[in-house]
Amino acid sequence: MVSRLVLGCGSVGRTIVSALADRPGDVLVVCDNEHRIETLRSDRIDTHRADPTDPATLDEVDRPIDVLVVASDDPDINRAATETAREAYPEAFVLAYTGKEPSIECRLDIEANADRVVESAGTAADDLIERIGEESMRPRRLWRVLRSIAGRLAVVTHDNPDPDAIASAFALKKIATAAGCETDICYYGTITHQQNRAMVNLLDLEMRQLEGDETEEYDGIALVDHSRPGVNDQLPEETPVDVLIDHHPPRAPVEARFVDLRSDVGATSTLLVEYLRQLGIRADETVATALLYGIRVDTKDFRREVSTVDFEAAAYLLPFVKDSVLEQVETPSMSAETIETMARAIRNREVQGSVLVSYIDDLHERDALAQSADQLLDIEGVRTTLVYGIIDGTVYCSGRTRGTNLDLGEALRDAFEQIGSAGGHADMAGAQIPLGLLGDSDESELSNIVHDVMADRFYGALETRDEGRPAPVETDGGEGESGDGTPSTESADADPGTDESELDG
Repeated sequence: MVSRLVLGCGSVGRTIVSALADRPGDVLVVCDNEHRIETLRSDRIDTHRADPTDPATLDEVDRPIDVLVVASDDPDINRAATETAREAYPEAFVLAYTGKEPSIECRLDIEANADRVVESAGTAADDLIERIGEESMRPRRLWRVLRSIAGRLAVVTHDNPDPDAIASAFALKKIATAAGCETDICYYGTITHQQNRAMVNLLDLEMRQLEGDETEEYDGIALVDHSRPGVNDQLPEETPVDVLIDHHPPRAPVEARFVDLRSDVGATSTLLVEYLRQLGIRADETVATALLYGIRVDTKDFRREVSTVDFEAAAYLLPFVKDSVLEQVETPSMSAETIETMARAIRNREVQGSVLVSYIDDLHERDALAQSADQLLDIEGVRTTLVYGIIDGTVYCSGRTRGTNLDLGEALRDAFEQIGSAGGHADMAGAQIPLGLLGDSDESELSNIVHDVMADRFYGALETRDEGRPAPVETDGGEGESGDGTPSTESADADPGTDESELDG
């Protein structure tokens, strides 16, 4: 809950207090005007009669403060109160009114200690509330949490991280370092997609590949681009989380000391750009290049679920980006094994109407699922694809759709969430299903069982969503011609995952 402290209560202070009275959070007003105190108390506002410029007054405040409002009509009182407030609460957000007709020196002193300044007593209440709203408080709250971590922080991406997760992690590390918190970027799994490997190598990004319980040596945990321990990462489900930043809507409650979940932007990288800007931390060439690439990948070059904030973040990053590195990241070579895996997906496809399902046997790289799902979507007449394979006792699947009204993320949740985990975007999604005892079956028998389960559940979910189950057109290895579209940079293991991010990677 947000806690607000108002020092002095002139015309601006009264406007703010009235506007905040019915909003979530608490408000305490400190003022030495007896008449104003009595008026506020009659309105059931928590008040304390004292000198708002006296440090001893703030020492008596018995609660943490997120937002401080300095709002006397006297410029000299506001200058002294702003200085006192900043010393007492260095990490709080401070909004200060200059007062009536302040001297230039007084106004400059107030501006030096406040995060935002109001110069007109006639400022509308809505504008004042916006200035001390959630957007203004988030950076300070994040900063306070990072500064409170005594030892090292592990910023954990989802398994086999994609560009958005990697870039977000390094941007958060930059912020944490500025806050005095030593930080490692950590991940489970492997980075196999050629674009993702190129990004890490060309930008010389240092990341730690985790195994087992190695996070126990850290004093703090942050999650980026996913929002629940144990879901699309290998952390224990009970892991306490200090910082959580993600752009995927959760399907279950999430917990952390600091939470920022906003699904109205196209990439988690966009949110981290906002924090860098609001905290006054300049993005260096490496971080800026990674962030821009993360935004471009997750929004499919600003064609999917993009917002004006994504464009603004990209425009901010452009002057700092290393174009030559970005070009190399986007055009890496593809391994022969990846090409062969995609070829098997084409050979094994089954098409019913506009829906294609394919099984990749002997799967070694999860990224190949997403690339195959993208490639198969270029086959004439195909509008939805689902490609799956087995690695280490788990069935992984990746889906794509375009030109339909289908919400693929919801369809995969309907199909597989009861037996595994699933989720994603409307046009790109994925799932993970543990084999359990089936893993002991004969290989050919296992393939048949898995295929029946995957296909039946997927088509059943499409029927439930009124997509209909079209009559068979082509099955078992038909040699339809594939388009020449370039494989997506989305990673099968780093599309967003269940609940918070697409399990496809």
